[in-house]
Amino acid sequence: MKWLVLVGLLGAIAFLASRMAQAGEVPKVGEAAPEFSLPDQNGQVHTLKEYTGKWLVLYFYPKDDTPGCTQEACAFRDDLHQLTDLGAQVLGISVDDTNSHAEFAQKYHLPFPLLADKTTGVAERYGVLMNMLLIKVARRYTFLIDPQGRIDKVYDKVETSRHSREIIEDMKRVTGKV
Repeated sequence: MKWLVLVGLLGAIAFLASRMAQAGEVPKVGEAAPEFSLPDQNGQVHTLKEYTGKWLVLYFYPKDDTPGCTQEACAFRDDLHQLTDLGAQVLGISVDDTNSHAEFAQKYHLPFPLLADKTTGVAERYGVLMNMLLIKVARRYTFLIDPQGRIDKVYDKVETSRHSREIIEDMKRVTGKV
C-alpha cells in the first residue's frame, strides 16, 4: 500500500514538473543583453540603454518579501557601496507589481530600483520565467552586464546569503580593482 501511495505521489510530482514551463533561452556570455523598459517601485521607467557605459548587476527574483528574496535583497543593500565603488549598478526584477516593490523596498530600506515585470516579457526574454500552472515567477538568476551591454557572467545557482559577495569578487576580477 505504501508503494502505491509513493508511486502516485511521484507520478503527481512528475506531472506538475512537466507542466512547469520556462520561456525563452537564457542569454549566453558574450551575447547582447536583452533590452528592457520597466517601471521601478517609484514609477520611474528604467531601460538597459541608460546603463550603457556602466556595469550592471541585473538580478531576477521570485517574490517580494519572502525569506530567500529578502535575504538576497538585504545583502545587495548591505554591499551596495562596494558594488558602486567597483562601478556597478544594481537592479532587481520580479513579476510583482510596483506597489509590492514599494512596500518591500520601504520595509527593508532597499536603495536600488526594483523593476516590475508584470507582463513577464523581460523575464521571458532573459529565459528565467517559470510558469507553474496558474502562477508565473522569475527564477533566481543574475546577469552581470558589461558597459557595452553584453552578458559578462550568468549566475544560475544563487546562494542568497553570499551572492552579492560573489559578484563583488567577480567585479574585482573584471575591473582589476582590489
